[in-house]
Amino acid sequence: MSEPKVFLLPDLGEGLTEAELVNWLVSVGDEIRVDQPIAEVETAKSMVEVPSPYAGTVTVLHGEPGQTLDVGKPLISVLPVGSVVEPVETKSAETGAAEAYREEEKAGSGNVLIGYGTPGGSGAARRTRAPRDVGSARTTNNNPVVEPDAQKAADDLLLLRTRVPGKLGAVISPLVRRMAREHGVDLGEIRGSGDSGLIMRRDVEAVIHPVVEVSTGSTTGGVDARTGLGISSRTPVKGVRKAVAANMSRSRAEIPEATVWVDVDATALVELRAGLKKSDPHNTPGLLAFIARFVTAGLKRFPDLNTRIETTGDGSQEIIGFAGINLGFAAQTDRGLMVPSIRNADKLSARELDAEIRRLTAVVREGKATPEELGSGTFTLNNYGVFGVDGSAAIINHPEVAILGVGRIIDKPWVVEGELAVRKVTELTLTFDHRVCDGGTAAGFLRFVADAIERPTSILADI
Repeated sequence: MSEPKVFLLPDLGEGLTEAELVNWLVSVGDEIRVDQPIAEVETAKSMVEVPSPYAGTVTVLHGEPGQTLDVGKPLISVLPVGSVVEPVETKSAETGAAEAYREEEKAGSGNVLIGYGTPGGSGAARRTRAPRDVGSARTTNNNPVVEPDAQKAADDLLLLRTRVPGKLGAVISPLVRRMAREHGVDLGEIRGSGDSGLIMRRDVEAVIHPVVEVSTGSTTGGVDARTGLGISSRTPVKGVRKAVAANMSRSRAEIPEATVWVDVDATALVELRAGLKKSDPHNTPGLLAFIARFVTAGLKRFPDLNTRIETTGDGSQEIIGFAGINLGFAAQTDRGLMVPSIRNADKLSARELDAEIRRLTAVVREGKATPEELGSGTFTLNNYGVFGVDGSAAIINHPEVAILGVGRIIDKPWVVEGELAVRKVTELTLTFDHRVCDGGTAAGFLRFVADAIERPTSILADI
């Protein structure tokens, strides 16, 4: 004889881990059908009717009204219909259907369970006591002989899994039922793509938004099920874009980042460079090279931002410091955003940094950068001002712990010695890993770089 199937209290889609059992809608011995409400439970947000993924006879109710039940713990045990003589194929379909039910439920809100019953009914629980002799069977010459009542019960169960126009389709998820009802979809007309023909959400969506092939030059698309819009292109995520996507996703998943920013009067730096350019027009560093010099000096004073976090074999973490700075900088190329790094940047002058920035930019745009040039940075400098924007909360280049962004330099009103003046102003934005330092360290570094930009002559004399 088959063992009863145990239905666990499902995740109700609200991020909650428990629910209070308010009322049972069935009793031990009741015959229940798939998707019949079996209990009312109350979460911190709503009252929910929980439907059963199994059809059969209730054998155990796991809990009493007023009791708090944990998600994933037993709620009800059900002896499947016709379990005495159920063929192996039917058992497999029932198990697959129950698993599919649970997967479908994870995709939607628990609220879709409220007021749900089997389509065609009122949605209320209907208690039907099973006759004592229902499901009985006898054996003749080692072959099972099915009694009429048991055979009828098995046939009723098979009806749930059979594609019959105008009848209930092979579907057990309330989410799918609601979707079909709201869009006027006859489940009996759908051939399910799940195990044993189970109708899945994607099958109903395909009916609601049928795929229509459209030609867009060399690209063939269809209709997007979510938006109802035509699909004009499909671009595989691969190569550089795939690597960038993986690195950025990992950064956001692992790093508890924080961002600080400050507006800076860059007038003195712009004037300094302009003066140098007049005396030596062919060998004057760019503004980014000067800022890179200020950054390396700042990292020497605030070395926490020039580190990396590693997880040891026992699961603990440690902060790795470096005897030097490899300064990465973002460079836009035809193949996407690349971040080459200047090795031992802390040992280079502004002119030497400028030469390396130009060399590495050319190398990455030609697609000839080595793995060492692309993957050895300890801190990144991002000049997004070249795109005409003022600020950006950049994503840290994993496994580094900080990135400094520089916005465009534009004329803005600024108070100088109590008087309003027009100055060259830019915005610095520092995003950092809060695991390696607190706001005081991050602000100290950012203020150091800002002061260097505002008073470049005095700072350069010291560094």
